[in-house]
Amino acid sequence: MLLTELEVVRAERVSPSFVRIELGGPELAEFGTPGPVLDQRIKIVFPNAAGTLPSFADADESWWTTWMEIPEDERGSMRTYTIRDVVGEGADTRFVVDIVVHEASGHDDPLDGAGNRWALQAAAGQRLVVMAPRRGHEFGGIEWSPGAADRLLLVGDETAAPAIRGILRDLPADATGAAFLEVPVDGDVLDDVVAPAGVEVTWLPRNGGARGEKLHAAVLAHLTGSAPAEAITVGDDEIDPDLWETPVYSSSGEQVADATAVPTDGSPFAGLYAWIAGESKVVTGLRRKLVNDLGLDRKQVAFMGYWREGVSMRS
Repeated sequence: MLLTELEVVRAERVSPSFVRIELGGPELAEFGTPGPVLDQRIKIVFPNAAGTLPSFADADESWWTTWMEIPEDERGSMRTYTIRDVVGEGADTRFVVDIVVHEASGHDDPLDGAGNRWALQAAAGQRLVVMAPRRGHEFGGIEWSPGAADRLLLVGDETAAPAIRGILRDLPADATGAAFLEVPVDGDVLDDVVAPAGVEVTWLPRNGGARGEKLHAAVLAHLTGSAPAEAITVGDDEIDPDLWETPVYSSSGEQVADATAVPTDGSPFAGLYAWIAGESKVVTGLRRKLVNDLGLDRKQVAFMGYWREGVSMRS
C-alpha cells in the first residue's frame, strides 16, 4: 500500500458538478496495479478544521488503527474516490480525481460533506493524504471483472462517472456493449470520455428530475428492447442499504458459487456482464429489476452502493 501526502498540482471546476484535481508527489513513482487501472478506488484524507493533516508515519499496514486512535476532531475526514486517470510516469506520475460538488443550501445540507467543502475551495499547493496501490503489493479496489462475457453494460450516476470513464478507457478495442451515465445537469456531460467503437455511451442529465428515474428507464429499455410500460419510481425500500455485490462477493453474506462462470445458455442475457454503481437506492432498485424481475444471473453482475442520499459517509 502507498500511504503518503500528495500536493494538489491543479484544481479546476470542469462542470457545474465536478471539480477535477491533479495530485502529484515523487512517491507516486511507486504506484502500480496488477493490470489496467480500470475502476481503481483510493482513499483520500482531507485536512481537519484547523487545516492540518494527520500523520501516518510508519503506520503502513496498521493505518486504520493509527487513524482511529487520532482524536476525531484532529484526524480530518476520509473518503473513497476512484482514480479518473493516471498521467505522467516515474516521479512525475499524477493522479487525476474528479470530485462531485454542489453549492450547499444550508448548514444541514446532507450533501455538504467533507469532500464537497474541500473541493469547492481547492487550489494548487494544498496537500492531502492518499492511500493507493503500490507496485508489487496487494491493495484491492478494482471490481471490474467481466470474465468471458462478450457483451458489457456499465451503469452509474455522477459519483460513478470517473470509474466508468476509466473502465471504458481500458477496455479492449473490440469490446461491445453500452454505458449509461446519469448526471445532475446538461453541463456535466463531459466530452473527453473515450470508448471502443462497439460500446455506445449515453449521458442522462436529470435537469431537476428524480434521481435514478432516467437511468432505470434507459437500462430497462436497453435490456428488454422496449421502453418500460409504467413510469419508473426508484422507491425507498432497499435490499441492503450498503449493497456491494460482485460475482465473487456479497455484502449480505449470500453464498456465491461458480462466480466466474458467465452463463452461455439460451437466455436473452447470455454472455452479458453488468457493472452498476452509484446512490444506494438507485442501485438496489436496479438490482430488483434485473435479478428479481428480468432473471439476470447474479454471476453476471456487480452492484455497488457508492453512497447513500442523506447519509454522510465516513470512509
